[in-house]
Amino acid sequence: MSARVRIVGWMLLLVGASLVVSIVGSAVILSGQLDARVVAELRQEADEFRRFAVTTRDPVTGRRYATGAGLIAAFLAAHLPSRSMTFFSIVDGRVDRRSLHAPSPRLDRDKAVVARFAAVRGTQLGWLDSPAGRVRYAVIPVQISGDPHDARLVLISFWNGRHDEVLQATRVLALTGFGALGVAGAISWSVAGQVLAPIRLVRRTAERIGESSDLTRRLEISGRDDVAALARTFNHMLDRLEQAFTVQRQFMNDAGHELRTPITVIRGHIELMGEDPRERAAVQELVLDELDRMGRIVGDLLMLAQAERPDFLTPEVVNLTDLTVEALAKAHALGSRKWRLASVAEGDIIADGQRLTQALMQLAFNAVQHTRDGDRVEIGSATRDGRVLLWVQDEGPGVEPADRERIFERFTQAGARGDSSNHNGTGLGLAIVREIATAHSGTVRADAAEGGGALFVLDIPWVAPARKSEHRRARRRRRR
Repeated sequence: MSARVRIVGWMLLLVGASLVVSIVGSAVILSGQLDARVVAELRQEADEFRRFAVTTRDPVTGRRYATGAGLIAAFLAAHLPSRSMTFFSIVDGRVDRRSLHAPSPRLDRDKAVVARFAAVRGTQLGWLDSPAGRVRYAVIPVQISGDPHDARLVLISFWNGRHDEVLQATRVLALTGFGALGVAGAISWSVAGQVLAPIRLVRRTAERIGESSDLTRRLEISGRDDVAALARTFNHMLDRLEQAFTVQRQFMNDAGHELRTPITVIRGHIELMGEDPRERAAVQELVLDELDRMGRIVGDLLMLAQAERPDFLTPEVVNLTDLTVEALAKAHALGSRKWRLASVAEGDIIADGQRLTQALMQLAFNAVQHTRDGDRVEIGSATRDGRVLLWVQDEGPGVEPADRERIFERFTQAGARGDSSNHNGTGLGLAIVREIATAHSGTVRADAAEGGGALFVLDIPWVAPARKSEHRRARRRRRR
C-alpha cells in the first residue's frame, strides 16, 4: 500500500475507533441517566402515595381509609400517571383497580405478571421482562390495622419506550459522527495527496534518473513543511551527485587527454629503440622524464578532484606572518631569483594553512617559469576591509588581458620566458590555486604589476579565531 493509503487508513481507523468508543460510552451514560430518572420517578410516585395515605380522608366517613384496597382505589382515581407509566392494585392475589391510563399490552391482565407481583414480600424495586418489554417496577404493600386483606400498589414504568429515545439519540450521534468521519477521510485523502506530492515526485524523479542517468532534473518545491524540506534535501543531493559525476567525467576526460600523449611518446621510442647503448640511455632518460610528467599530471588531477570534497580543507588557526615568511623560505628552492618579502600581514585567521602555502608555492612556481635567473619575485600578504590578500609578483612578461581568466582553466598555459628546464608545468597549477581560493570562499586574479610583470592575488575573507586559547594551541602544534 502507498504511504497515502496507510496514513489516511490509520487516521480513519484511530478516529473511527475513538468514535465507536465515544458512541458506546454515550449510549451507556444516557441509559444510566434514563434508569436513574425512572427510579427517581417511581420513588416520587411512592412518596406521593405515602403523603396521600397520611393526608387524605374517606369522603363517606370523614376518617382515614379503613382498608388498603379503598386507599389504593382512591389514589388511583385521584392520581393520573405519565404516558410511560401505569399503576394498578392487587388485592388478595387479584387485580382490583387500575389507573385510567393503561398502555398496551395490559400487564394487569397478564396472570404471570400479576402472580409475580402478588408474591412479593415487602417493598421492592426491580426489573421485569414482560410481554410489554422490559419494565421497571415498584411494589408497595399497604397494611391497615383491622384490614384482613393483602393489598399492594404496583407502579410500572415502560423502559423500552423511553429507551428508544436513547437509541434514537445514539443513532443520530453515530450517523453524524461517521458522516463527519467520511468527510474528514475525503479531505484527509486530498490533503495527504498534496503533502505527499513531493515524495511521489522524488520517486518518479529517481526512476527517471535511473533510466536516463540525467542528473539535471530537480523537484519543484512549495511550502515550508517537513516534506518540502525533504524535497529540498533531495535537490541538494542531486546537486552534489551531479557535481561529483561532472568532476569524475572531467577527471577521466582530462586524464585520458593528457596521459595519451606521453604514453604514445614512450611507446614509440621503445618500439624504435635500437641496440646502441647511447641510444638506449637517451630513450631511458626520455621515458623516465615522461613518466615523471605523467606522475605530476595524475597528482594534480587527484588534487583537483579532491577539491570538490567537503573534507578538502582542514581549518585551523593560521598566523599570517608565519605563513608569508615560511612561503618565501620554501620558494628559494624553486629557482635562482631575487626573492623578496614585499609586505607581511599580522594577525590570525581560521583557514587551511597547508592549502594556502600550496597555493603560494604554485604561484611562485608559475613566476619562476616566466622569469629568468636574477629576476625579482616578491611574495607578500596584507589585510584590507575584512579580507586577506596573499600575492606573488614577478618581473616577467605579464599576462595579456584576454588570458587573465583563461589561464586558471585546466591544461591552459601562457607563453613562458624562462629557461626551458623550468617550463615543465602541467597546466594545472593555476587551476589548483583557484580551487583552493574557492574552497576558502575567496577568489584569485591575475593583474598587471606596476613597472611590468604579473601580479597574482589570492583574496579570501578574514575569519578571526573564536578564542585566543585556540590560537595558542595551534602555535604549540606548529612548533612541534
